[in-house]
Amino acid sequence: MEKLSSTPLLPESFNGARDDIAGQTATIWWQIKAPLIVPLLRVAVFLCLAMSIMLVAEKIYMAAVITFIKLRGRRPEKVYKWEPMSDDLELGSSAYPMVLVQIPMFNEKEVYQLSIGAACGLSWPSDRIIIQVLDDSTDPVTKMRMLGKWPVYVLVGRVQDLVEMECKRWASKGVNIKYEVRDNRNGYKAGALKEGMELSYVKHCDYVVIFDADFQPEPDFLWHTVPFLLHNSDLGLVQARWKYVNSDECLLTRMQEMSLDYHFSVEQEVGSSTYAFFGFNGTAGVWRIAALNEAGSWKDRTTVEDMDLAVRASLKGWKFVFLRDLKVKNELPSSFKAYRYQQHRWSCGPANLFKKMFMEIINNKKVTWRKKFHVIYSFFFVRKVVAHVVTFVFYCIVIPATVFVPEVQIPKWGAVYIPSIITLLNAIGTPRSLHLIVFWILFENVMSLHRTKATFVGLLEARRVNEWVVTEKQGDTAKLKMASKAAKKQRIAIGDRVHLLELGTGAYLFFCGCYDMTFGNNHYFIYLFLQAFAFFIVGFDYVGTSIPGS
Repeated sequence: MEKLSSTPLLPESFNGARDDIAGQTATIWWQIKAPLIVPLLRVAVFLCLAMSIMLVAEKIYMAAVITFIKLRGRRPEKVYKWEPMSDDLELGSSAYPMVLVQIPMFNEKEVYQLSIGAACGLSWPSDRIIIQVLDDSTDPVTKMRMLGKWPVYVLVGRVQDLVEMECKRWASKGVNIKYEVRDNRNGYKAGALKEGMELSYVKHCDYVVIFDADFQPEPDFLWHTVPFLLHNSDLGLVQARWKYVNSDECLLTRMQEMSLDYHFSVEQEVGSSTYAFFGFNGTAGVWRIAALNEAGSWKDRTTVEDMDLAVRASLKGWKFVFLRDLKVKNELPSSFKAYRYQQHRWSCGPANLFKKMFMEIINNKKVTWRKKFHVIYSFFFVRKVVAHVVTFVFYCIVIPATVFVPEVQIPKWGAVYIPSIITLLNAIGTPRSLHLIVFWILFENVMSLHRTKATFVGLLEARRVNEWVVTEKQGDTAKLKMASKAAKKQRIAIGDRVHLLELGTGAYLFFCGCYDMTFGNNHYFIYLFLQAFAFFIVGFDYVGTSIPGS
């Protein structure tokens, strides 16, 4: 027994090899650190600080514009001519412009009734409005039935059948509604909208309104928007704001609300007030059909067909107006999977469009160089490229890496002051969620991993550049809670809740935090541990859970 206990657990040759490997690794590190690692890291810090300055300057500029707008009380009704529409006894309903309402959908069995019902409920002369449902659905409809003790799913129809029946139901009530289907999905949403505009009855329409399948406009939507287009011949687009029906459903939707509120209350408002240009949000907007046609109609060359159309129309000289007080109800994705796909599309598409339209914007003769600079630098480069890249590279790669290289120092203004200013300016959009600001910062840093990856996919036109995955929708809140619980159980059953990119990044940050806590003196480990845990939480898919008491 004594003999046994004195026997080493590992052979001496292995211990020697292990020590030798560690020694060789340390030797290599010290040999390449001074001539290679330190200069590269200094260059990375310099570039990240430069991008941070670009981003904070853009944020401060927009905050100044918003402050000016608020102090001056500038409203769209004061900038553009707007008069309420009234009946003409002689002309009757023909005095009203013809409006087309397009509702593109793809397998929207949870929400199709909401959007169609809301569109059919719009207040407008019945002979001056056409509701056009563009249905590309392919999914079957199944129902669960018990076969003895075991549940089985039985095919009972198709999603298209349900949508068509709903359209017929409204048609029987006297609504002028058209149900249109295609035998393919060429061009996805852009293809459906384009083919819908080419139908013969659309030639008589003056304006087109687009609502995604989860959007529910109020009945007076057209009375607020159409007069802008009617009385201002240079206006091509009127955009409404989004209102989220499920923002309190879980922490994930609260984080989205904070980001989107800033987009609408600041970015869209600033673009509308300064250059009469902003990115069309793809829904809840009214287009002048003449502007849409002059811009070349819908194109499917990127996954952001809405932004593509807006940029092209703006380069033709058309102006846009954003109505911050007009809100349209819609649903936020409540599962991380759906949100991640959506963010890939929203980050990859603009970067790809920037690459494709750069020279077209430069060579345009109809707009001023000032507006060209705004579109290229502010709208595309800073907001769609720099914002994503610097968030991930600087805060999740470069700053953590400096704990191993004390020769590279990051100034306090770059590591603390600039991100604090950016965070506070972003938080202004959603005052009710200020207490969640730390969670929002950590979550946005996690999402910057996917946004940065998608941005480079778009710029390099890599494999997933044209990937289009429709964002899953759940319908009303009660359904959403049930679906959330069911999805949670299903993920546990199949083990589909591990995201390796997040876990790998989290492990890197945790290791950096441990090293900094042991050997460093700048206290980065506090941030590094918090950010690592955020990556771990998302990596194991523990997001989308209900907030107690919300």
